[in-house]
Amino acid sequence: MIDLDATDHQILRSLAQDATQSASAIGRALGLSQPATWRRIKRLQDSGVITGQRLDLDREQLGFGVTVFLGVKLATKGRVSLEDFERAVCAIPEVQTVEHILGLYDYRLRVVARDIADFERVLRRRIMMLPGVGDVEANVLLSEERRPGPLG
Repeated sequence: MIDLDATDHQILRSLAQDATQSASAIGRALGLSQPATWRRIKRLQDSGVITGQRLDLDREQLGFGVTVFLGVKLATKGRVSLEDFERAVCAIPEVQTVEHILGLYDYRLRVVARDIADFERVLRRRIMMLPGVGDVEANVLLSEERRPGPLG
């Protein structure tokens, strides 16, 4: 864990809004030189505060109009390892995120599909066939508000 000052937090906020910005552009906005800004960004990367960059795609523009959150409870934890389930579920392209959770379900999946009929096909032919799957609960996403996160 490294100490972050106000300038580090401003850099992180700026990158969280648009990770494609150059160190020069961020520095100009914050009143820093490009080399000083670059050194700070490099320090944040080297320390693990910044772990990568993401590209957000518009799922609807790509033809995926339905997002469903699935709660999955494994039926046979003794016979099927968590790693076997995780390996198999991560191979399904419609599954966007796999979260191992504590609570009523063992996993929470974010699944995208073209429409409800396509989701049903993915559920029946892929997800329900995974090793160890027991109970499944589906929640269809109606709307989503993107928030900048804890630094926003």
